[in-house]
Amino acid sequence: MNLQAIPLGLALFIVIPLACGLASLVLGGRSSAPGRLAAARAATLAGSLACLLLAAAAWLGGAVPARLELAWIPSMGSSFSLSLDGLSLPFLALSGLLGAAAVLASWKGIGERVPSFHFCLSLTLAGINGVFLASDLFLFAFMWELMLVPMFFVIDIWGHEGRHRAAVKFFIFTQAGGLLMIAAIAGLYAAHGAATGEYTFAYDRLLGTAGGLGQTLQFLLMLGFFAGFAVKLPAFGLHAWLPDAHTEAPTAGSILLAGLLLKTGGYGLLRFAIPLFPDAARAFAPVAMWIGAAGILYGGLMALGQSDMKRLVAYSSVSHLGFVLVGAYSLNEAGRNGVVIQMLSHGLSTGALFMLIGSLQDRIGTRELGRMGGLARAAPRMGAFGLALTLALLGLPGMGNFVGELLVLFGAFKAEAAVAVAAGLGLILAMAYALRMFQLAFHGEAKEKRSVADLSAIETGTLALLLAALLWIGLYPRPVLALLSLALPGIAGGTAP
Repeated sequence: MNLQAIPLGLALFIVIPLACGLASLVLGGRSSAPGRLAAARAATLAGSLACLLLAAAAWLGGAVPARLELAWIPSMGSSFSLSLDGLSLPFLALSGLLGAAAVLASWKGIGERVPSFHFCLSLTLAGINGVFLASDLFLFAFMWELMLVPMFFVIDIWGHEGRHRAAVKFFIFTQAGGLLMIAAIAGLYAAHGAATGEYTFAYDRLLGTAGGLGQTLQFLLMLGFFAGFAVKLPAFGLHAWLPDAHTEAPTAGSILLAGLLLKTGGYGLLRFAIPLFPDAARAFAPVAMWIGAAGILYGGLMALGQSDMKRLVAYSSVSHLGFVLVGAYSLNEAGRNGVVIQMLSHGLSTGALFMLIGSLQDRIGTRELGRMGGLARAAPRMGAFGLALTLALLGLPGMGNFVGELLVLFGAFKAEAAVAVAAGLGLILAMAYALRMFQLAFHGEAKEKRSVADLSAIETGTLALLLAALLWIGLYPRPVLALLSLALPGIAGGTAP
């Protein structure tokens, strides 16, 4: 499919979720009638599926690269500029898939303010898609903020007992990082204007600007971008918001947080922080790689000591996404490819895990491992998916996580062998906490006598689709790697030209 042949084709990735979110408000209204609430849910589901089909059609039809540019704020040098390439397209597909999974996971679990909930989900997805497409830095900052506000409400209104504290912590951390990034964008805008007389937010015009700046200014601007993306990733030392946000968010919120919002941090490093400031990135690379390695080990150790399943998976995310920093700042093709595979695979595996944990909590009323046991006998389908996702979590060959981590380690060995060794130790910790979780939850004797309903047909089908995508990446990563070769200049080689 040639998206440029469709009027405003690329904008559909943003317009469709917005339109479907508004439709959910209209269809649901203030009624509590089951039919109207089902219509509100269906509208949001339709929006995610439409975006997934649009991404699949663009992928299969070879529609990359594609670009849309419309006049927006010409007095500021800002345009409504969207670009689709081999880096953004896989994440748009992931957004559509996990957006649909989030709606299905909350179909029965959310019973209050259903239209508003699905409007917030749709608004978050529209912002995420905009982040993955924006090639104007002012538009990028706008979309970055757009995805944060509705997610705050998803956690604060529909979350669990400690939702207010978790939502405020999420907002403070991510907003502080976002403000540092916006300040760096403004600094780069001003520096480019002073040097060339052209004040613009266009990404392709700003590439290469940093080369004419002083080393100190370039480094400070790079740190501003890095801070915004590292908070969202999150990097070690900036991760304090994540465990609470994951634990207290509703299931759909956890799926979008782990599967998509965290990925915008890694995407931002690959798209903006490194290509815009190549010299500063090279100088900062050893520090960034060691921060990543520290996150891998710290997150693994913390996950090993958790008794709450959601909190365990949250700390495992700190560990697994440490590989993103290590791979991105290896500044070579193997590391870059590993980062993308790792983020896609982590999004699929943790999205599925949070859906499974949410289904389990709905049935037994707890996420505490000490109150579980024997669930594989009581609910065989749940046990089978629990085993498969545990194997993905520990990086079993055949799963996408294995491919991503292996490529990152290859890239790290070329750049900083000691970091690769430290990161490799994290894989041992992953085996320990993943197998401990599965053993305590699904095997042994049941700690409490209860009857547990197995997964429904919809839950089974959704988890099977996510697992199939994970296996596809693990067994045949070539299509994703081929797409990355079609990335915009400055991405394909790992640094800006």
